[in-house]
Amino acid sequence: MTTLQQAIDQAKAEGHKAFIPYIMAGDGGLETIKPTILKLQQLEVTAIEVGIPFTDPVADGPTIERAGERALKAGVTLRNVLQTLASFRDEITVPLVVMTYFNPVLAYGLKSFAQACVAGGVKGLIVPDVPLEESELLRDALNPYGIDVVQLISLTSPPERIARIAAASQGFVYAVTVNGITGARSRFADNLEQHFASLRQASPIPVLAGFGISTPEQVKKMGALGDGVIVGSAIVTALHQGDLATVEALVAASKGMLEKSTL
Repeated sequence: MTTLQQAIDQAKAEGHKAFIPYIMAGDGGLETIKPTILKLQQLEVTAIEVGIPFTDPVADGPTIERAGERALKAGVTLRNVLQTLASFRDEITVPLVVMTYFNPVLAYGLKSFAQACVAGGVKGLIVPDVPLEESELLRDALNPYGIDVVQLISLTSPPERIARIAAASQGFVYAVTVNGITGARSRFADNLEQHFASLRQASPIPVLAGFGISTPEQVKKMGALGDGVIVGSAIVTALHQGDLATVEALVAASKGMLEKSTL
């Protein structure tokens, strides 16, 4: 069992759902990465998805895309994000999952990238533009360093493909809850309960819901379908606005209660 899966299983053992916030690394400058991660740790999140700004994102909605543009303007790159993480590695207590696209990884060099991830406390990788058929390249490069390659499953994936993706995914299965890009939603598909039941039956590892989850109520609803949730745009917006109360409310919803501010 990998470190990432252990963290998700530990959340379950403690009686609540896994909660993984997404942050855009360097939104506000590289100096924001450390305090943001330490604040989220203080809230006892399960893991943290660290987004890397990219010039041509294919999965990012407008909120995350704008955050990426702000980070790029601040000079943020995959390399200096990993260097920043390594600078306070001893203070990182939760698994980090890097979300990036393949070109920066390829330019970095797979072995050098894997070694930099280890130095920065990274335990998982999400690369939306690498399909299942090409993902073995990433697993071969990263698994020897104890880094999981997390696969995404869409709502439109047929049963045979769901089974193949679930078998290949590591750490957890990222179950996309909407058709399209990331971003807050007021409504979701009507067949999600059946879809998640099929995913959980097919997957030997935890299934987490992501895309479009933006309120405490949605955290509870979507979390009930699987083993936890990933929240992106709502977290990115709240952090950009300095709205820590919203971040706390979203995290606390996964634990089944709203707690008094601790920050």
